[in-house]
Amino acid sequence: MRNTKKLVGLLLALVMILAVGAAAFADGTNSITVENAVKGQTYKLYKMLDLVVNDAHTAYSYTVNADWKDFFVTSDTNTSAPGSSYVNIDALGYVTWKENANVEDFAKAAEEYAKNLTELKKHDASADGDFTFADLEAGYYLVTSTLGTKATVGTTPGEPNPTIHEKNAAPTNVKTVEEDSTPGTYGEINDADIGQTVNFKSTITAQAGAENYVFHDKMSEGLTYTGMTGITLNGTAVDASNYTVVTTGLTDGCTFEVRFTQAFCDTLKANDKIVVSYTATLNEKAVIAGAGNPNTSKVSYGVKDGTTSEPSGTTPPSETTTYTWDLDVLKYANGDESKVLKDAEFVLLNSAKTKVATIVNGKVTGWADVPAAVDGTITWPENTVLTTGENGKIEIDGLDSDTYYLREVKAPNGYNKLAEDIKIEITGPTEGQDGKLTYTTVVAKVNNQSGTELPSTGGIGTTIFYVAGGVLVIGAAALLIAKRKKA
Repeated sequence: MRNTKKLVGLLLALVMILAVGAAAFADGTNSITVENAVKGQTYKLYKMLDLVVNDAHTAYSYTVNADWKDFFVTSDTNTSAPGSSYVNIDALGYVTWKENANVEDFAKAAEEYAKNLTELKKHDASADGDFTFADLEAGYYLVTSTLGTKATVGTTPGEPNPTIHEKNAAPTNVKTVEEDSTPGTYGEINDADIGQTVNFKSTITAQAGAENYVFHDKMSEGLTYTGMTGITLNGTAVDASNYTVVTTGLTDGCTFEVRFTQAFCDTLKANDKIVVSYTATLNEKAVIAGAGNPNTSKVSYGVKDGTTSEPSGTTPPSETTTYTWDLDVLKYANGDESKVLKDAEFVLLNSAKTKVATIVNGKVTGWADVPAAVDGTITWPENTVLTTGENGKIEIDGLDSDTYYLREVKAPNGYNKLAEDIKIEITGPTEGQDGKLTYTTVVAKVNNQSGTELPSTGGIGTTIFYVAGGVLVIGAAALLIAKRKKA
């Protein structure tokens, strides 16, 4: 009897992830109430042990429910009954708890075994809040949920209507991107040159009872995934054996997934921080200004009822946007913007004037070193010199928000080449009164002055020929007049 009473006390205390309370006794109308159930999750109830109570309700005896025989009882054909590690069963079939047995491991083993059983009752939570499994016989039960929750609880004459409290919650995910102009600073937006590496971080706030955590990331066409740079748990690096990065065979439109092992998920506690860090390159398909180039991540979790791997829930998508900008150059003559000039040649330099932009089909594809001058002349690398067209314009796409310098390397015929570089500043998006980000294309207007006719200096030049010719003409005229008078 002492063992039986000890079992009752232990069984009532078997709370793994859910907290257990109690209500008044009502014989034959036992129930289990789940508080704070989570919308979209499925809760299942299994009866593990039957309870025999004497007429006076003073003595209890637990026996194994028929559906759970292979879990608790070993035999010649069933040598691996996992529940036998946690309970003793005597010759009459009465169950007692083994001293110092681990209740958390017991619950995990029971949940795994229950996957092959048909539940006694099931509840699909259509909203957050409480619900009750009613009309239960006295006994010992397992409650599981697709959120990863698992709890064991008894209904007895002393406590016929226990309440369990859902402490598990959905994980959260917040995605950020680094702005290269302020290294180490992460936020919702950044700017980048085409060809530049972009650093991303997603912070997952885990919850107790974590199950089937999978991180999903979807990059827009203008971003090319280049790899993981690491995963940390509360600031400590997570060994790669705890997750798998998958980039092929995905069916949900994502670019890559990080699938965490269940062994790793089992170590997670409420509010643990998992930081997933990875990189991408802004490519030639990038959207210039406008809506930018979004990158979205989410976390799926749990196991949907009736499946073996489909998640029961997914966090709301978290998005960052990487912007890149355009620069228009307008070349015109003598202060009149309507008189556009073609055939002016320019190069675009970085803020330090040490790099020159490589531009193919109007888009920046990289940056080359500025060559040293030889005899005062610089031979510029291939695809760095841009020439104004008939409209006097050059269009350059794919620039970071930064300071640049436009250098004229050849002026149109008849015009003077600029003596100094033109400073250009691209500041990125601005927030309008409606809270939306807007952009303005930067236009660099470049004025060229035509050359002037310079005065001659030194020598008489052609003047002497003009004077001599004039004297001859006058003399000839005088001679002609004299001959006419004589005649």
